Amino acid sequence: MKIMIASDIHGSADCCRRLLAAFTREAPERLLLLGDLLYHGARNSLPGGYGTAETASLLNSVKSSILCVRGNCDSDVDQMVLEFPVMAEYCLLYAGKRMVFATHGHVFNRGNMPSLPPDGILLQGHTHVPAWEECGGRLCLNPGSVSLPKQGSPHSYMMMSDGGLEWKDLDGRVYHELAL
Repeated sequence: MKIMIASDIHGSADCCRRLLAAFTREAPERLLLLGDLLYHGARNSLPGGYGTAETASLLNSVKSSILCVRGNCDSDVDQMVLEFPVMAEYCLLYAGKRMVFATHGHVFNRGNMPSLPPDGILLQGHTHVPAWEECGGRLCLNPGSVSLPKQGSPHSYMMMSDGGLEWKDLDGRVYHELAL
């Protein structure tokens, strides 16, 4: 299965449009969103093209393809305007035979690992920084941020298939690959 993974849109309709253009171009089976969809939060500056209603409308247009977990900036009010479930703290997926624990990262993260098998994968957003590192024999992965990247990283997303992972900027350029 081919899955697009993105995090931290933070209400940027401009960046959401670019993400959905990449979604069309990549043609995955699902779009997994790792939270912080509509609001920018008190610690972030306002992203370019900020428009929560437009962002919600854009995401709702592909609702049948979306899997989503809740971020620390997501609320019950967001669920009222989004037409797909957004309030789960995590979801479990599989990449080949490897269990993937997908979460936002404000609760479960490298410092507070969920219970995973030895070859498991922790997939999180929250930091706005792409990551691909080993954590006690497990993989800790982060797609970066769609709208508010940090530490000089690009506006980005990940593609996951049974064979591996690719980190891409919103124009589709691969900047890191990892075989599974």
